[in-house]
Amino acid sequence: MALAPLMLLPRSALSILREMGRHVLRHPVVGVMAIARDEDGKYLMIRRADTGTWSMPGGTLEWGETVRDALVREVREESGARVLDVGRLVGVYARPDRDVRFHAVTIAVEVTVDASRLGPSNPLEIREAKLFDRADLPVTLAMGTEDMLRDAMQGGAPTVE
Repeated sequence: MALAPLMLLPRSALSILREMGRHVLRHPVVGVMAIARDEDGKYLMIRRADTGTWSMPGGTLEWGETVRDALVREVREESGARVLDVGRLVGVYARPDRDVRFHAVTIAVEVTVDASRLGPSNPLEIREAKLFDRADLPVTLAMGTEDMLRDAMQGGAPTVE
């Protein structure tokens, strides 16, 4: 049994491990969302495989990774596009009901991309990547992220949720 070695620890150590696990597993996940546009002003969107809905490229921060590095990596993995410039902070979104999978704190940032070669690296996660004119953007986006895109389009001070 995998837990057998843990039973050899003193009771006080077990309670500390249990408390640590409770804190680690009950904290929000930090993520990034790229409000990505090409140099012609078209918005880069990705279609998720799990829900079939459109969204902006994004995902969770990996251990030891900066927000900038995560944006570059997620855009590349999910769309095949290359980040040319990281722009302004759109906002920090932390509403607990936004994502049904977990409580996420998402940092949304505008980026400019070279979208001349589109194609997700993992088609099991992302079905397609596509550029949209502002007038043709999907109305409903995955995980309630319409407000992130709206805030980016409106400009102004960053939103803090």
